[in-house]
Amino acid sequence: MQRHYGMDWLRIGAFALLIFYHIGMVFVPWGFHVKTVQPAAWVEIPMLFTNPWRLTLLFVVSGFASRALLAKSPGIGKFLNSRNARLLIPLAFGMAVVVPPQTWVELVGKHGYTRGFLWFWLHDYFRFGTLFGTVMPTWNHLWFVAYLWVYTLALCLLALIPGTNRLQPAFDKLFGGSRGLWVPLAFLLVTQFWLFHREDDTHDLFGDALAHLQYFPALLFGFGLAGSRAVMAGLSRYCQLSGVIAVASYAAIAGLLVAYPDFSFPTHNVATVFRLAREIDSWAAIAALVGAADRFLDRDHKWRATLAEATFPFYIIHQTVIVVVEYWLLPWHVGALAEFLILVPTTIGSCWAFYLIGRRIDRLRPLIGLKRRISPATARRDDRKTNLDAGDPPWRQSDRAQPDLA
Repeated sequence: MQRHYGMDWLRIGAFALLIFYHIGMVFVPWGFHVKTVQPAAWVEIPMLFTNPWRLTLLFVVSGFASRALLAKSPGIGKFLNSRNARLLIPLAFGMAVVVPPQTWVELVGKHGYTRGFLWFWLHDYFRFGTLFGTVMPTWNHLWFVAYLWVYTLALCLLALIPGTNRLQPAFDKLFGGSRGLWVPLAFLLVTQFWLFHREDDTHDLFGDALAHLQYFPALLFGFGLAGSRAVMAGLSRYCQLSGVIAVASYAAIAGLLVAYPDFSFPTHNVATVFRLAREIDSWAAIAALVGAADRFLDRDHKWRATLAEATFPFYIIHQTVIVVVEYWLLPWHVGALAEFLILVPTTIGSCWAFYLIGRRIDRLRPLIGLKRRISPATARRDDRKTNLDAGDPPWRQSDRAQPDLA
């Protein structure tokens, strides 16, 4: 498969927005691990700009990336082994080391927990039960990694079914042209709005059925999209229409929140209009972003590879930084604006430090979702095997390997 740089940029942008979204969670009146002293209802308006589509977009781009990774793998088994290493190891490390400070801050701030962090980590966190109603150990923001691994496992099982390799033409026909906008939108309206009235995710893997009904099909769509020039061309062609629908939907959302702050809708009908606008926005924005990425961003840049590699380590550490830094800031009573101006550069700088240090130390790389470096000896063995597999006689293979040995 030819690399699609536009989808790389979209993935980078999606995770960057996620970091700012979680910074915003400190200042909005929604549930979070730590809060500024006086959360403001008006912050809901910019938060709802990405709220309807941010998570679904992550699964679409993850499905796209999974197709590219599978295409480069010798087989499904090798692909699954690679995904196990790249997802389960960071998930375990995150749950054991990265997430505990978030839980400790929440217990101290909301439940009056009096023990220090080290005591909490050594004695209370690994209880495999609850404390003040909080489940521990937990994955908090890393639920996305757990869901992605389960969906990857399901994807591999589906790929083992005979005949699934012939589904691509059906995908192209179903979602080609403007249908890449309308068919997924209709699916979400029927399943999430009309039939089941979904409100919010639980992040409980076994009790989050409506989320799975949205996120797993999104991953499958991304997987099919990676092999379909026709569907990508349709999304690109109609990205302006998708964008207009997304902007109109968000305007309705923002207008309702201006009129009725903090979701204080006076009637059921008003609440229904809000939910409908949110559901329309959830796919129209994704269709517009994917189409725009194909039309305007499918080009390389010297920073692309580094940013693409840094995305997952940033995701692993960012929320812990946000929660801990805000916890440290609260006793200083500096105000919400100063907290925001401190949180943004501190979070970004800490994420860069986490990534740059982790990538340099080979033993740490798997913990932050990066591949181990290949030793020169291993690289030479791989080169020899590649040359032999390509049909080169041994003496020509030896000649080609000589520069590397030097």
